[in-house]
Amino acid sequence: MIDEIIRYFEAFNRGDTQAMLDCLAPDVAHHVNEGQVRVGKEAFAAFCAHMTRCYREELTDLVIFEAEGGTRAAAEYTINGTYLATDDGLPEARGQTYCLPAGSFFSLAGGKITRVTTYYNLGDWTAQVSA
Repeated sequence: MIDEIIRYFEAFNRGDTQAMLDCLAPDVAHHVNEGQVRVGKEAFAAFCAHMTRCYREELTDLVIFEAEGGTRAAAEYTINGTYLATDDGLPEARGQTYCLPAGSFFSLAGGKITRVTTYYNLGDWTAQVSA
């Protein structure tokens, strides 16, 4: 199952939303940092389109942990990004760059990711893009 998580992150770094969607179950639950849970691939794709418009990000220092039985996994990484377009309720975008630690948690079943939960420090991000 860890292979699916690796494919997911490789697709993220390529900016390949379709390849990310291919890793997900149809009813995937996407728990975003500071936001509502989105259910389904369509909602996930809409989220990715929004993120692509506002941010350019690459993940580095990726470490993936897998629970026994292969039904859950976690990842720790560094987000290296550029703030491209102002996101609702956030500081104005002026091409600022940022670098912050983050993590994701996954549930897996039937060879697909059924849950993605992502955490990062929004206060840290805000301070970096506001400086």
